[in-house]
Amino acid sequence: MSAVIVSLRVAATPEEAFDIFTAEIAAWWQPSGLFQLTPRGDGTLSFEEEVRLITTLPNGKVFEIGRVTAWQRGQRLAFSWRQATFTPDQITHVDVHFEAVGEETRVTVEHRGWDTIPQEHVARHGFPLAATQMRLAEYWRAQLAALSRARRSP
Repeated sequence: MSAVIVSLRVAATPEEAFDIFTAEIAAWWQPSGLFQLTPRGDGTLSFEEEVRLITTLPNGKVFEIGRVTAWQRGQRLAFSWRQATFTPDQITHVDVHFEAVGEETRVTVEHRGWDTIPQEHVARHGFPLAATQMRLAEYWRAQLAALSRARRSP
């Protein structure tokens, strides 16, 4: 299974970075026209406890993006990932690692499984796998940059 791996250092402890990623995802998440979660946009993302990642659309409808498979505060977060246009058997997986590096934390996102989504699928925009993965890496770089800019509330 192919994977996209992106890392960025964040000025926070691993626990703080984990908390910002999970508890404050609605504040830093950046919608992308290329990888919209639903045809109506990304909505407002949130983790429901340690169970699932959802988005709530402006009309109040809730869409489950994925199920949490690992929740280790300050270390690792993993969850399945599907867009609304995926069929029930089309699922990708996201694995996020938090590693202390001096005064900062290296946040690494690994998103795998896009090779199981057909090239002609609307989520791939007809791109060959290499181009899809390149765009997906840009997408996650932008998300991690937004996470890096986020600040915890006092």
